[in-house]
Amino acid sequence: MTGTVLFERATVLDTAAGELVRGQRVLVRGNEIAEVGPDVEAPEGARVIDVAGRTLMPGLIDCHAHVNAHSADLAGLADESPAYVALKAAKEMREMLHRGFTTVRDPGGADFGLHEAVVQGIVEGPRLYFGGKALSQTGGHGDGRPRGRRVREDHQCCPDLSTVCDGVDEVRRAAREQLRTGAFHVKIMLSGGVASPTDRIDSTQFSMEEIRAIVEEAEAANRYVAGHAYTARAINRGLAAGVRSIEHGNLLDESSVDLFLEHDAFLVPTLVTYQRMAAEGAEHGLPAASIAKNPIVLDAGLRALELAHRAGVNICYGSDLLGGMRRHQLLEFTIRGAVLPAAAVIRSATVTAARLLKEEGRLGQVVPGALADLLVIDGDPLADLAVLTDPGANLRLIMQDGEVKADRLTGSR
Repeated sequence: MTGTVLFERATVLDTAAGELVRGQRVLVRGNEIAEVGPDVEAPEGARVIDVAGRTLMPGLIDCHAHVNAHSADLAGLADESPAYVALKAAKEMREMLHRGFTTVRDPGGADFGLHEAVVQGIVEGPRLYFGGKALSQTGGHGDGRPRGRRVREDHQCCPDLSTVCDGVDEVRRAAREQLRTGAFHVKIMLSGGVASPTDRIDSTQFSMEEIRAIVEEAEAANRYVAGHAYTARAINRGLAAGVRSIEHGNLLDESSVDLFLEHDAFLVPTLVTYQRMAAEGAEHGLPAASIAKNPIVLDAGLRALELAHRAGVNICYGSDLLGGMRRHQLLEFTIRGAVLPAAAVIRSATVTAARLLKEEGRLGQVVPGALADLLVIDGDPLADLAVLTDPGANLRLIMQDGEVKADRLTGSR
């Protein structure tokens, strides 16, 4: 149940400005932040939580997480029970929330059922912005068939992360199918990838006519297209056709940066997944062919991130981890922190992510009118991003939609 809560003696992390504001009081009414300031009064009957100078910041947003992907063998998911996959997803979503992620965008796999389960409180997890099944051409990044198999099951209940479609008419229908279920975006495969068995990373996928048709359908529904792409050639085709967010983008170049800026598009790097696939992918089911492709993108990711940041590209936080590697979801902070200022990394998981989700002012900030997704942290993330990567030691309280989900603070009353 939500009520009225006043956080006192809080050091509020202003994510937009990238600075800490000490001695603040934050009033939560229902599921929203009502007031923020040094002199906010506690209404009668309000619960008062003494933050005792700790950092109070908005809940984190992961813009690229696959809650269904309990194994790194993505092709194998298609043969599993949907009930089993859903139960594994519920467990993972709870763990994501308790890492501090109060919102997650799933660009392939999660559907309206998982979304409704969170909304109705059946499952405890992040607010879920789902895309349904990602769209792939035959032989593309979402086509998990080995070379010798011709048959593919694309039924909605099949717990695969993608659907295969070819030609303008088919891709329109596929996009409409995902949008019909309430998808918040449409994900398409613009290039090859690491986890797919038969495509090259440097391939381009879908014709320009197909990409434009998908973008038209998404925009008609007041939604947008997210595009998986690695090379500058694949990225630039997507951006020119109106794709709003590029997922990964490890091999972008200056020409890509110009297009990002021209279209006010978003980049969602996912550096931690390549690091962890190199270290432990095999033990979590990543096929040998995928392990062989991983180094192509592993080493380039930081260079691309730094280039995009210097140019002022909109950058969002993503993890894209698979199977048991998802426990490393927070390590993306310190990986990025090696080349970016801490404030910029935190913005990628808060205010910039909220803009991508079209939730500016509602998510990612501690301001009046925002949803009451709040974290209390021991330490200063602006001075040391590593305080965010150890929630067991440093995450003291989690509030989502005005409801306290975890509380290890002393002095609450």
